Amino acid sequence: MIRTILFDLDGTLVHFEFDDFIKAYLGAISSRVGQLVDPRAFVAQLLASTEEMVKSLDPAKTNREVFTDHFFPRLGRTAGELMPVFDAFYEEDFPRLRDTLGVEPHPSARPMLEGLIDRGYEVVIATNPVFPANAIEERMRWGGLYGLPYRHVTSYETSHFCKPNTEYYAEILDVVGRSPHECLMVGNDTCEDLVAGDVGITTYLVEDYMLDRGPHRRTPDYRGRFEDLVRFLGCLIGA
Repeated sequence: MIRTILFDLDGTLVHFEFDDFIKAYLGAISSRVGQLVDPRAFVAQLLASTEEMVKSLDPAKTNREVFTDHFFPRLGRTAGELMPVFDAFYEEDFPRLRDTLGVEPHPSARPMLEGLIDRGYEVVIATNPVFPANAIEERMRWGGLYGLPYRHVTSYETSHFCKPNTEYYAEILDVVGRSPHECLMVGNDTCEDLVAGDVGITTYLVEDYMLDRGPHRRTPDYRGRFEDLVRFLGCLIGA
């Protein structure tokens, strides 16, 4: 029986094109650090260190530790120099990306989550934890999803693995104390989200902003557009 439902965030619960978001994000953060670091060198190292974080399977290091240990020495700047700049970026600049992207909450998203929680289901925000918690919480605000009693929200401060590693999903199962057959993973990426099926989690592919690229795509157990998902979950909980 399904008791816990994992939701991807970007392109699943919060509706925008991920490539547009990344382009806007990289432009904004490189502009913020431009007085301290060459923007092109900064973006190149940011992407390289993010890839290092995605590849890491070290259970002794959080994603944040993997990123910072790789990023600052190679960029030639200290955390003391740049972290205040990052903090200012996420507080002041990052929220404005919502207007740049034109993101509006889907009218069915929050009621769907509230209905699940009200009926005793655990809800996990299973976004790829390559961002700090404040950036994840901000994107939840874009979708009108902030402030609900989630069972768990993955972020780079607390997670030790990233998608598409199966270890990412195994860690969530350990945190929430569930077996794979008790969980459903909902996402829009045929690789990063559907790989949850490799550990025995039932999967649902949301097609509205589907990402279907790379050699490791999987076939979902269920699929449909977002409104199909709302009906599917309504049947699950008897709403």
